Amino acid sequence: MNNILKKEDHYLGRSGWLRASILGANDGILSTASLIIGVAAANVSREPIVLAGVAGLVAGALSMAAGEYVSVSSQTDIETSDLAREEKELREMPQEELKELADIYKARGLSPELAMRVAQEMTEHDALGAHARDELGINSLTRARPLQAAFASGASFILGGLLPVITSMLLPLKYMIYWQYILTTIFLIILGAYAAKAGGSSVKKAVLRITFWGTIAMGVTAYIGHLFGVSLG
Repeated sequence: MNNILKKEDHYLGRSGWLRASILGANDGILSTASLIIGVAAANVSREPIVLAGVAGLVAGALSMAAGEYVSVSSQTDIETSDLAREEKELREMPQEELKELADIYKARGLSPELAMRVAQEMTEHDALGAHARDELGINSLTRARPLQAAFASGASFILGGLLPVITSMLLPLKYMIYWQYILTTIFLIILGAYAAKAGGSSVKKAVLRITFWGTIAMGVTAYIGHLFGVSLG
């Protein structure tokens, strides 16, 4: 019996922090590497390259965390507003709301009699919770969590951005730009594989997706540098 009642760990429950983490890490790797490439193309000393990378890392992490918090907070405000309106409707017109809930269950395949009975029992148990879940699509797995998203985004940006910064500190300056391109691609492959494993999806598809768009982003950066006369050698 304990095994039957054991709560399953669904991948959907990770969607909030996983999305923010992958976005943050991807942006951290690409934006920091691109910044370092641009500075390295114009400098022959290591200090300004590393300083630019660290500055971009800190600024980018704070920006990502703040942006994610504001964005997800807006979603939270919408959810709160919808729940408040639903609570008001449950107080003022409970029969209409009961019928609405029964119609939802009927549309999902229940007979009219069973749909009404289920709606009545769900209403008696937790009316607002039933409407939040079945009418509004709000549940504990997908509900917006601003602080969690902000922390996941900012922390993962730092972790992702540290990789090209460490590269700029340790590897030879002469081929710094090439090293950044090569290692950034490797970092993106690893990130894509991790994202797929954490989300229970296809590793091959995730790796191809993240490396393709990352390569496009770096290619555009290189092309713009070429237009302005920046040499990679």
